[in-house]
Amino acid sequence: MTRIQHPLELLAPAKNADFGIEAIKHGADAVYIGGPAFGARYGAGNDVAEIRRLCDFAHCYRAKVFVALNTILRDDELEESRQLAWQLYEAGADALIIQDMGLLELDLPPIQLHASTQTDIRNAAKARFLEDAGFSQIVLARECSLNEIINIASQTTVALEYFVHGALCVAYSGQCYISHAHTGRSANRGECSQACRLPYTLVDDKGKTITENQHLLSMKDNNQSDNMLELARAGVSSFKIEGRLKDLSYVKNITAHYRTLLDEIIAAHPEFSRASSGRSTFTFTPQPDKTFNRGYTDYFANDRQDDIGAFDSPAFVGELIGEVAEIGDGWLMVNTDQTFHNGDGVCFHDAHGEVAGMRINRVEGRKLFPAEMPEGLTEGATLFRNRDQEFERALEKESADRRVAVRALFAETADGFALTLTDEDGVTVTVDRKNEPNSEKSPAQNPEAAMARLRENLGKFGNTMFRAEAVDLQLAQPWFLPVGAINALRREAAEALLAARVASHPRPPRAAPAENPVPYPQEELTYLGNVFNAKARAFYEKHGVKLIEDAYEAGNEKGMVSLMITRHCLRYSFNLCPKEVKHLKPDPMTLINGNEKLILKFDCKACEMHVVGKMKKGVKVSLGAIRPGSGG
Repeated sequence: MTRIQHPLELLAPAKNADFGIEAIKHGADAVYIGGPAFGARYGAGNDVAEIRRLCDFAHCYRAKVFVALNTILRDDELEESRQLAWQLYEAGADALIIQDMGLLELDLPPIQLHASTQTDIRNAAKARFLEDAGFSQIVLARECSLNEIINIASQTTVALEYFVHGALCVAYSGQCYISHAHTGRSANRGECSQACRLPYTLVDDKGKTITENQHLLSMKDNNQSDNMLELARAGVSSFKIEGRLKDLSYVKNITAHYRTLLDEIIAAHPEFSRASSGRSTFTFTPQPDKTFNRGYTDYFANDRQDDIGAFDSPAFVGELIGEVAEIGDGWLMVNTDQTFHNGDGVCFHDAHGEVAGMRINRVEGRKLFPAEMPEGLTEGATLFRNRDQEFERALEKESADRRVAVRALFAETADGFALTLTDEDGVTVTVDRKNEPNSEKSPAQNPEAAMARLRENLGKFGNTMFRAEAVDLQLAQPWFLPVGAINALRREAAEALLAARVASHPRPPRAAPAENPVPYPQEELTYLGNVFNAKARAFYEKHGVKLIEDAYEAGNEKGMVSLMITRHCLRYSFNLCPKEVKHLKPDPMTLINGNEKLILKFDCKACEMHVVGKMKKGVKVSLGAIRPGSGG
């Protein structure tokens, strides 16, 4: 199979339209955003009018807008979701990100479909099926290694999307039900309670405590900065930043960082190309370490790695700055060569291993005066900066400018002059200026200065989205032309070019499914298939699945089941892996948080850990929060 070389797309999160606009200014080729309902980030919803505003801005740069419609749906929500899909299409959205296959059985608009990370794509068979089913882009599991990506790419032509930065869900996406079992809030319905960030005690099958009060299911944050070229060569074409609930400084900083990396790759490797138009310049130097993170890991990109967990704390510790040298009355001295600023946030680990912080009111060199001296701070303690006040202030301002390159041709005509603008995408407009009646062209008294001034004025695009790459003149001789007239002509041409760009935005077509329904890779689907409505059931039956169980959210699984499946293994983390240590057996373990217990079972053949539990008694199930008008 010959693989299509897709352009390299930087895909950034958008909490709302304003966040999406800033992401595009900072170099995103596409953004993903939640609509008013049915998105897997409850609290990150936006009305259709806001999405239309974002689309209008994005399309000026040939950037795209993908809308997350990626929860599993009840039967009574299918019609509402279908109507919403049409509304989003009419608003200009370029693709829908979906999980529920029941949507494919509905009368959807001719919009691209992207398979959400919730569809759990970790092998070539699943990827190939989704391509044959009519998906244009698929989000690979975060756990996929470079070799696994290469294998998937070799058997598909669909665009492959891969998370390169941000929070890591420890479970295979779509395969975690702890939140639903313990709180009634379903992760597949956009309301994950994040049980993975809680502290746990780990006990073996003999009752021996392995470790206490650690965040054993909490992962460090994903950072694939060092793997970008290898990922592109492996077949990844969409590089996704996690964070639809993150703040604006995160979106600006991280988007700018990966824009810089991708631009370097594209400049050095002509086989790769940009996915949108324009070049972004920044007023700051992107620094991922200064933005919220739990420490960084590239997870399984280079196969199984040590130290992928954020066991000590899921909080943001920040950048290492030095040790406390001396503590006085209301101040501390730090051994460091770092520069501090009033308003910086500084933190340390207390005697219990918890993160404790302080805000610095005043700085005198290495002498810091916090607003309040924290308890537990001792000389020799390691300090971290989790808020760089000067860096944050730089990001609070306008911090990026994105311009599309334009060539201008100013030519003499039979009855006046014409200005032609051609942008980097080949979009061309021409605006004429006819000579005034009874006027004659006046030769320039200083030809050289007149021509230089004409080029300068024609190249001044001011606050528009354009920048002059070249200005060419085709004149019989240098003429005197009023500056005001030239400026008016340039403004008119720039407005016409912008309108032409928007009108000619190449909306990606919906991929056609295979002519005959292709068989699904499995003949049976357990609750892990997340089938929650009759249309999804019909879809899988059409594709050859013979036994289909209801989704866990249907409430039919009463006993102990796998509430989470993860490639992260606590036996491996604590050097208790039977593959690594002779004579060990993969006996079960237990996670304890207060009165709650979760059993760990280990599938060593697949190198997976199953977190086993059951639905808690008395839990009130919440399945109505994602309906339109409910705030979801």
